[in-house]
Amino acid sequence: MIRRLLITFIAIVMAMAAGIALGGGPLSDIGRTPSQAAAPPAQPAADPQDETRAAYADAFAAGVAPALYADRLHGHPVAIVMMPGAEAEVVEALAAQVQAAGTQVIATYALRRALVDTGEKTLVDTLGIQLVEQLGADVVTSDATTYDRIGQLLGHAVSAAKRSEAMDPARVASLRASLQGAGLVAQTDDQTEDQADGKPNLAPLVLVVTGKEVEQPVLAGLVAGLAVVARGVVVAGPTGDAGVAALRAAPPVRPVATVDGTETAAGRVSSILALVHVLTTPGGSFGASGADSPVPLG
Repeated sequence: MIRRLLITFIAIVMAMAAGIALGGGPLSDIGRTPSQAAAPPAQPAADPQDETRAAYADAFAAGVAPALYADRLHGHPVAIVMMPGAEAEVVEALAAQVQAAGTQVIATYALRRALVDTGEKTLVDTLGIQLVEQLGADVVTSDATTYDRIGQLLGHAVSAAKRSEAMDPARVASLRASLQGAGLVAQTDDQTEDQADGKPNLAPLVLVVTGKEVEQPVLAGLVAGLAVVARGVVVAGPTGDAGVAALRAAPPVRPVATVDGTETAAGRVSSILALVHVLTTPGGSFGASGADSPVPLG
């Protein structure tokens, strides 16, 4: 590829030189068409060691991860919430890292397009109000807006900071059924059985995996709502992810941790360490573009 570009570039230079030599007299401008844009410069040759370095970096991150985790998520299960467009392979890899940190993903919930599409805001708003009327005004904060409200309701369906703070099982079951029946949330098949005492499995930690084309006010409202209910929320996405960047530029009303770089092993390890981090300290900006540090080790 580089050789072909180089040959083309030389040919163009030679043709231009010949044209200048032949048409350099006083009548050279007559009948001449506008000059064409210069050919783009040849791309630098790829370093054959780049793939080897990338593979080593991934292997290194995966190798040291268990020692960094030190089972610090033991006893703190995680619920994964997938935004529309989230990569299934990335979600699976993150779930494997959660297990490596000493705990389990109790369920993965996929948000449907209708929940985040601003064109469906009336549906989301109406359903949120109806659910609050059914479940009781105490399930959401009094100042909740449309997406903050539905985020808090989603939080009660998947999470609880402490078991003592969880809604009663009947209301959780009703809430989950309503969200799924309205086509706003889908639950994957990895849901574990309810606890021995009959209470629904709810996770203190929520890992939100970003997707595509989710507007900042919608994403900010949803994760701020989740943060009301969960003990900690981490929002993770690929390097330079627009959703993560938007949350960093205009933080939601309640702090959530953000991580970018999930297409790499290092980014996924950082995401799990961020879950450890939010057990004691909400918020934080980590990963490839993180303002605080690439990895939350504190």
